[in-house]
Amino acid sequence: MRICGIELTGNDAVVCLLSSEHGLFNLPDSRIRKLTLPKEHTRADLQRFQKDLVQFLRDYKVERVVVKERLQKGKFAGGAVSFKIEAAIQLIAEPNIEVHLISATQIKAILADSPQPVPFQETGLKQFQEGAFTTAYAGHYL
Repeated sequence: MRICGIELTGNDAVVCLLSSEHGLFNLPDSRIRKLTLPKEHTRADLQRFQKDLVQFLRDYKVERVVVKERLQKGKFAGGAVSFKIEAAIQLIAEPNIEVHLISATQIKAILADSPQPVPFQETGLKQFQEGAFTTAYAGHYL
């Protein structure tokens, strides 16, 4: 199964691909590390963002998208743009792609039961992709 983990930061959707077969994990190369929605965006910009993401998911034959859920209150609450991005991702209407939201609490619980087989530093991913990688890994167990 090919999974795309997504972490929302500001007006960016940071992505990480993870493939798993028979208990073995692989990190496929990807031409995109993040997609950005302009801060001063229009309806057309939001539709373009969703279209670009769907095309990316099709190109890499992603079967499951897992988004790290944004907090609605508190110190680390998400901004308005990130909630729009989250909604655009949730509304993807592709028959072969399932979309899931996962909370930070759920991710911690999954990592406690099934620790990552390799430290993030050894993955070859960029540091800003760590949250998306962790989300994709936890999404494997949904």
